[in-house]
Amino acid sequence: MGGSSGQYQTRLPPSRILGGMDTTIPSGSSKGAQVGRERCPTGIEALDNILEGGIPRGNTVLVAGSVGTGKTTLTLEFLIHGAERGERSLFFSATESTPKLVENMRSFEFFRPELVTSGYLMLVDVPVLYRKLGLTHDEMRADEIDIFLKTVDAFLTESRAQRVVIDSLTSVAYRIQREERVRDFMLRLSEILAAHDCTSLLVSEIGPQPARYSLRGVEEAIVDGLLLLGNARRHGDILRVLQVIKMRGTAHSRAQYVVEMTPIGLLLAPHLKGGISEEG
Repeated sequence: MGGSSGQYQTRLPPSRILGGMDTTIPSGSSKGAQVGRERCPTGIEALDNILEGGIPRGNTVLVAGSVGTGKTTLTLEFLIHGAERGERSLFFSATESTPKLVENMRSFEFFRPELVTSGYLMLVDVPVLYRKLGLTHDEMRADEIDIFLKTVDAFLTESRAQRVVIDSLTSVAYRIQREERVRDFMLRLSEILAAHDCTSLLVSEIGPQPARYSLRGVEEAIVDGLLLLGNARRHGDILRVLQVIKMRGTAHSRAQYVVEMTPIGLLLAPHLKGGISEEG
């Protein structure tokens, strides 16, 4: 694998986790619409309309939100739609085991298990990855961060992934702890993703009334885009809401939208302000 060190190649060939890859392109493969820069459609129709056809291809986007706001659902839908289009899609899960993820994806009517078995939708269990790499310290040392990043690079090289999700970046950054190392980690991770021309979503876990969009407050400054998910209260009900805070390479609305989670995916509708108070 290009650019990888002999140490982690011998300790953890990515193919042992990802499994064999079928070269048959799934049905539904097609090129996305282009407006200016080439777009990577999320598959969430209203969000793609907001972004003039989708996320600009190659962007790294922070998906920030508190618990239960739909961050993982949004990122999984992004990957599943990509796999359906014949784009290799890679999910690094630091918070849920891969069997649980597959079980959760079965609630989507558009999910087909063969997307996983064919290798078009690839799932990596990050805690398992830590153990296999020997990264057992509560706080990763500089050399351990280097090993982790080189392993991510190796996965991207072998999988040829075009769409990538890390869920969550907060969990990974929590084990780095020192702010200067988090900044260096983010810069190097962004460079790796850009070198592979991946369109990437990085999940950021924040409080219900955040003062910033990430654990250290540096991540949002480095990424190309920021999607904010939160809650709003209306007449005693709590609604999920979404807002595009920034997105390089495209014009976009900064309006807030109500999110409904359904078996056919996320649905967005304009946020009517009357009688609504923000929950974060």
